[in-house]
Amino acid sequence: MKKYVLALSVLLVMIALKVLDPWPVQVARLKYFDFLERQAGVSLDDSIVLANIDEAALRKHGQWPWSRDIVAEYIQEISNRGAALIVAPILFAEPDRAGKDSVLEQAFREHPVVIAQVPTTQVREPYARPRGSALIGPPIADVLPSWPGAIAPLPRLAEEAAGVGMVATMPEPDGVVRRSPMLVAVGDKFYPSITFETLRVLSGEISFQVRSNEAGVEVLRIPGQPLMYTDPNSRVWPSRAFTYDSYSVTDLPEHLSGKIVILSLTAEGFSNPVATSHGEMLPGTVIATDLSSILNQVLLVRPAEADFYELVAILLFGLVMVFLAIRVKLVLAGLLFLLPVSGLIAFSWFAHSYYFMLYDAVLPVLALLLVFGTGAFSRALEEFRLKQQIKKQFGTYLSPAMVEKLQENPDLLKLGGEERELSIMFTDVRGFTAISEHYGKDVQGLTKIMNRYMTAMTASILRNEGTLDKYIGDAQMAFWNAPLDDKDHAKNAVKTMLEMLDNLKEFNDEIAKEGVPAFGMGLGINTGTVVVGNMGSDQRFDYTCLGDSVNLASRLEGQSKPYGVSNVIGTLTYRYVREEYLCLALDTIAVKGKKEGVDIYTVLGRPEDIVHVKMDLDMHANMMKSYKSRRFDDAIYYAKRLKGCFGGKMDAYYAMWMERCEELKSAGLPENWDGVYRATSK
Repeated sequence: MKKYVLALSVLLVMIALKVLDPWPVQVARLKYFDFLERQAGVSLDDSIVLANIDEAALRKHGQWPWSRDIVAEYIQEISNRGAALIVAPILFAEPDRAGKDSVLEQAFREHPVVIAQVPTTQVREPYARPRGSALIGPPIADVLPSWPGAIAPLPRLAEEAAGVGMVATMPEPDGVVRRSPMLVAVGDKFYPSITFETLRVLSGEISFQVRSNEAGVEVLRIPGQPLMYTDPNSRVWPSRAFTYDSYSVTDLPEHLSGKIVILSLTAEGFSNPVATSHGEMLPGTVIATDLSSILNQVLLVRPAEADFYELVAILLFGLVMVFLAIRVKLVLAGLLFLLPVSGLIAFSWFAHSYYFMLYDAVLPVLALLLVFGTGAFSRALEEFRLKQQIKKQFGTYLSPAMVEKLQENPDLLKLGGEERELSIMFTDVRGFTAISEHYGKDVQGLTKIMNRYMTAMTASILRNEGTLDKYIGDAQMAFWNAPLDDKDHAKNAVKTMLEMLDNLKEFNDEIAKEGVPAFGMGLGINTGTVVVGNMGSDQRFDYTCLGDSVNLASRLEGQSKPYGVSNVIGTLTYRYVREEYLCLALDTIAVKGKKEGVDIYTVLGRPEDIVHVKMDLDMHANMMKSYKSRRFDDAIYYAKRLKGCFGGKMDAYYAMWMERCEELKSAGLPENWDGVYRATSK
């Protein structure tokens, strides 16, 4: 029964979200409707033309507002070119400064023009230009979009205009305008929107009718036109999937026969864009899409029963998901899971595309996904616990030695660690660019060669009692003396390092036969006290180490390349291994991010394996002494003589050393120069 609890709990949460319908759920649903709307494509409505008072018009006639005789001239021009109706969502609320209101009145008298009035929250008389209407049913002012006041056009202009409509928008919870109100309340009266007023003027009627019920508006009617069903707030949901021929008023086409022309102000700074399902639109375009959608009968509908159907789908299919996730084989369950999910999405798309109905698929699909996912997770977790032993549980991410220790003492699973001296090694591939270029787009080939390389290098770590901490891209991190004690941890780390270099030679000989470029490798070892143990969270942790000495080990590996050697070791590591291995001092360096300098060394191998004489070691020591005494010419002299010594393994280092000494000779070093080289790269 426990397997069902989590999935059923998630199902109940999703049902609660559907019932409560919080803001995020509303926004997700609306965004999905926007997605459906955009998939429908955009079509040209050639019955509507946009005439824009744009930047070109302002350059021609000067700043806005113009003298009203100029507006009258454009109304005359548009009408003379055959326009059936002009819609001007422009507010003519103040007398013209040039005294040309009478010219505009005459234009309104002679040509059909619908002009604007706007609701406002400012303290004003709740006056707006009335329009004849008949209400059948209860009052509706309290359910309509309402404002305390309105700004109406000048009375004489309003009387002469063919219609006066409200310009108002009602953004959804996410600030996007999708639905448009056909009626607006100011005080206790209601007025038509500019869209609805335009429809009335087009029909030639002098009034409209409203039928209401207890919920609010039910249907609007203009005699001679189809009934317009709205939501209780008088809103319709137009499709915005229309585009229009758009012109500057200074460059109108010759023929506008029978077209509705929307004359609006579009110049920058005078008209604020409106966010819609099809992106930002200017107010004139919003009015145009309202008209196109209504006149072409492509209004979108969110059925009243849609929420109930969606709730039932979540409940029924959710229970099916619980059964599939827990009782059916996961592969088959996954395939069956796709059936209701794809069905819900297909149904919502089909309903929108063919019937303009809006059904939400986001919350139902999300509910099914979460319910199925949690059910499958609960099942997998229980099966895992039943089938696996401690060794199998932790063997995938802890070393075998650590697994054995956990079996002996399970308390080690507690988060935390202990302070312990470790020898930490970092490795990294050199020449990876050439290898990557060799394989080009053959990603599988590159992966296989990297796996072969990692396998060859890892073998020495495990063979010499090291703990392989992690792979970091093409790099490795390992350490010695944890979780099991290793009193020779530094020596074992260096032994491993030299074996890895030998393994690399064999590996390169093998891949050379395959035409693969040789791998290079840089290594760094540092010994110091760190915190080692289980690090992570209660849900997931790894056995690893943390501390300044770990960071220094990584930095030392990074210095192997600029110093021209295969490996760099720290001071304490050198002290532990110098009796057994031939080591040379490289420098005193402050790695990036540090101020204090540390002595660094390189390991050439066991003394018996390296061609050298005591004089070579003495010259190297004298070179370092001369360098720190600022006798750079002497240091260069010794470096030149040392070229070719130690089997040539240090030649790149000595070339670098001579170059640095030449630079320091003219660097203007301070008198208190401490001989510490401060690295600028990792």
